[in-house]
Amino acid sequence: MATSIRTRLQQLLSGAGHWTEIRYHNRRSRSLGVRKGEVDEMNSKHYEGVGIRVLASGSWGFASTSDLSKDGLEKALRDAEQLAQALSVRKRQKIHLAATSQLAKGDFFVQGYDELFLMPLEEKFGFVRNAEEQLSKEANNIEAAICRYSEVFEDKIIMTSDGADCHIKLSRPEFRLIAFGADGSKHSKGMETVGATGNWDCLFRNKSIESFISGAAEEAVAMLKAPEGEGGKKTVILSPAMVGLLSHEAIGHTVEADFVKSGSVAAKTMNDMVASSMVTLCDSGHSEYTDGAGGELPVDDEGVLCQKTTIIQEGKLVSYLHNRESAAEYGVEPTGNARAWVFSDEPLIRMRNTYIEPGDDQLEDMIGGIENGYYIDGPGSGQADATGEFMFGASKVRQIHNGELGDYVQELTVSGKAFDVLRSVDAVSQDFKWDLGAGYCGKGQPAKVDAGGPYIRCQLLVGGSQQ
Repeated sequence: MATSIRTRLQQLLSGAGHWTEIRYHNRRSRSLGVRKGEVDEMNSKHYEGVGIRVLASGSWGFASTSDLSKDGLEKALRDAEQLAQALSVRKRQKIHLAATSQLAKGDFFVQGYDELFLMPLEEKFGFVRNAEEQLSKEANNIEAAICRYSEVFEDKIIMTSDGADCHIKLSRPEFRLIAFGADGSKHSKGMETVGATGNWDCLFRNKSIESFISGAAEEAVAMLKAPEGEGGKKTVILSPAMVGLLSHEAIGHTVEADFVKSGSVAAKTMNDMVASSMVTLCDSGHSEYTDGAGGELPVDDEGVLCQKTTIIQEGKLVSYLHNRESAAEYGVEPTGNARAWVFSDEPLIRMRNTYIEPGDDQLEDMIGGIENGYYIDGPGSGQADATGEFMFGASKVRQIHNGELGDYVQELTVSGKAFDVLRSVDAVSQDFKWDLGAGYCGKGQPAKVDAGGPYIRCQLLVGGSQQ
């Protein structure tokens, strides 16, 4: 099927009268879940179609169709051309595209697609059911348990009139465990999640299912007796998951070129020192340092090869994230950050895998240098804005007293200005972990991403009881 579609798209592109981008997208997704021993989720979705963008007289025209016949595709192309011409009359600032030598040609198949697709659904369901059952029995205080599994299979063909011609296939599995605790007077929750790009085994490459189960149960039980934490400005250790959340939400969005144009905090800080010299922050389509990152992407949705982009180099802001349009405006190479969720969406500037590079410090020594602070993990909900100010919840928080890791405390909020927090970094561990592959980034349309890094020691404002 893909071969015949590819030939049909090539023929369509050869007849285009303007710069044209054609994107075929076939997505299949499945999810299943068990709660209290009963199936509470079992669904399957399938999207297939073509999105066509035309750049004519300095304006975009976009059309999409699920009619993959010759007539259906030609009609979509004509619609896109007509829209571009109609809009160009009112377009004051004409759009240009950056030229690039990084247009993708050939096949880009991320390992694991066929293996995961052919794995029987019954086997996956049996695993989920058993995991939920084990979690519900892990501790006496576990009142209920949930286990959910989902998978997405992406099959794309992208062509442009200036040379991109590629076929991309990848799969993204995701696993989630939730334990609910109760002791008669209080209720609590413990959660473990993982998302990856690849096959089933990628989910458990770094942590066994037994470790996920015990981790969710331990958190739920610990929260039943955990005291409230002390609030205020604190020296803290952020886990790789929290480092990833900070990198993605509070930094990454501010350096997406469309947000920069709208006046984000990063708009006037290019080549400025925005972080400690110990901090190098990047966004990459590849799974750097360790395999299986949940946002792995070999080619973006404009047909540009996805390389690593260094955003902050040893504390200095050195790059934004670009598509071909913004790259032309800024006079730089596109960074491969144009992404669309389904064929009927136009590509937006989006992150892929965002992270801080590991350093030279040992975690034990980093903890040993704190008299009164926290080890912070378990990223939760929160918000960040274009100023770089953020506030996030954290559910797995442990006290640090006199250089020793202590007991858990109740969920805390952490807040601050992202660049100020990065300037306060005085230790970066040798460890590295991808830890935000479960879930989605939202920016008008969803996107699968990941984020992570090492442990870092820094200062930020912790919300808790005021002493």
